[in-house]
Amino acid sequence: MKEGFPPVFDGHSRVLILGSFPSVKSRALGFYYGNPQNRFWGMLSRFFGDPVPLTAEGKRAYVLGHGVALWDVVTRCEIEGSADSSIRAAEIGDVAALERACGYLPVFCNGSKSYSELGRNFPELLPLARRLPSTSPANPRYDETAWHSALAEVFGGKPRGFLQKS
Repeated sequence: MKEGFPPVFDGHSRVLILGSFPSVKSRALGFYYGNPQNRFWGMLSRFFGDPVPLTAEGKRAYVLGHGVALWDVVTRCEIEGSADSSIRAAEIGDVAALERACGYLPVFCNGSKSYSELGRNFPELLPLARRLPSTSPANPRYDETAWHSALAEVFGGKPRGFLQKS
């Protein structure tokens, strides 16, 4: 069985970004979205207009400093490589308890697997949830505009670093 990570959140969190389960590279590095080919950190840094943090500690401080909570719906499982389709014997995190603790944040599901597991295990949370295109390098339908639009709804205004013309 492979282990995921504990949730990252605090009293200033304004949105929960919910993934499926950490990739092989993320587990090796010890923090969320550790594969350098994953688009997550670049997308988030372009939205906020900041450089991409380089270390796990820097990334943790970055999301907390910007009001972003992170977790994966699957906290422990059998998995081959990093493919969501290979997840077996999944143990599901208590997303409902995290949501209660945070005051019911909007939930941005990073891909279909996190959204489907959330709906299957916590259907009462689906009104808070939005399925967004996975930031995984394996997703050919990734759409950064969808992510930035969703984030702008939570954080207001226009994304600071995205699609600026010179």
